[in-house]
Amino acid sequence: MSVFNALVSPAGLAATIAAAGCMQAALGTFLVSRFRWQEKRVDRSVPMPPVSVLKPLHGDEPLLEEALESFCTQDYPHMQIVFGVQDENDAAIPIVRRLMERHPDVPMKLVIDPTFHGVNRKIGNLINIMTCVEHDVLVISDSDIHVAPDYLRHVVGALVPPDVGLVTTLYAGLPASSSVPRLLAACQINHNFLPGVMLSRYLGRQDCLGATMALRRSMLEKIGGLAALVPHVADDAILGRYVREQGKDIAIAACMTWTTVGETSMREVLAHELRWGRTVKTLEPVGYAASAIQLPLFWATVAMVLAPHASWTWFFFLGVWGWRAVCSFILDRTLAQRSLLPLLLLPLRDWISAAVMVGSVTGTRVAWRGQTMHVTPHSVMTPRSQPASPGD
Repeated sequence: MSVFNALVSPAGLAATIAAAGCMQAALGTFLVSRFRWQEKRVDRSVPMPPVSVLKPLHGDEPLLEEALESFCTQDYPHMQIVFGVQDENDAAIPIVRRLMERHPDVPMKLVIDPTFHGVNRKIGNLINIMTCVEHDVLVISDSDIHVAPDYLRHVVGALVPPDVGLVTTLYAGLPASSSVPRLLAACQINHNFLPGVMLSRYLGRQDCLGATMALRRSMLEKIGGLAALVPHVADDAILGRYVREQGKDIAIAACMTWTTVGETSMREVLAHELRWGRTVKTLEPVGYAASAIQLPLFWATVAMVLAPHASWTWFFFLGVWGWRAVCSFILDRTLAQRSLLPLLLLPLRDWISAAVMVGSVTGTRVAWRGQTMHVTPHSVMTPRSQPASPGD
């Protein structure tokens, strides 16, 4: 009876949620690890049509040159890369020029066009880029994405089946340095977001991730072109929704990509995660609320606070921390991350994530590249100041 009373007490309920979160963490770790284990050599017998890679840029950022160069060294027979900026003084321009000099055999173009198309200036930048796109297979990728040399072969190969209308890729966080804000931000991606994506995919969801959005020009035209995405902050999710409405699947290419984590302060980390959280909450409110289960150390701490004199809550907290540390260690090694400091920061990371969730639920305002906007139903952006910057 005492065990039953403990389970139905507030501390017991918090502990139950924490235990469920541990099970989810283990399953997500397994799915991510299995994905990496199953990454294989590309099938070179699959047709490799010409590809245009679209890169919207806005200013310099940590590891930008390294990220862009990884696209210039692709093992792919026929591709072009089109970079786009909306300011002739953009700090990314010298980087693009250097890449053109180092890789003269790679067809590259730089579009400098300030034409304004709507509140989502990243999509507006892409609309300007489209004027120089030569090929029918389009690979849209964020500026901060790092890829392996066989990336394009994996992506285009996944687009070949006739039932596939869009290809995306998983991405992990790559801290630009070992600073605590960057490590904490990378933890959110690698220990929560990525396993969550894998689990939702395992359960049947087909989401599009902005790291890669590959599709044919004909499919883009069917959904109304890039102009149909201009009013939306979550352009990747909306694009995926439109493609699914066409009766086509969203495939995940059999390769991992990495996104630079370049935030320099906790203020930037919180602003970024609030923007993401409020957007997801608007698009998928039930799913976003359910994702609170991904914070077992938060719930274990709650159990400890609710029953501070019960020794089991303290041992339970340490057990959850150990469980999460093992899962996180496996994930980090699977994703080629070597720092052990994030394992010590796991309780703090869960509490920050919980605070972000509360902030996401209680507001619709997001900060995006110096612009204040409101996210409304269907992810439509309502600007309150100047239009958003053209970067990703």
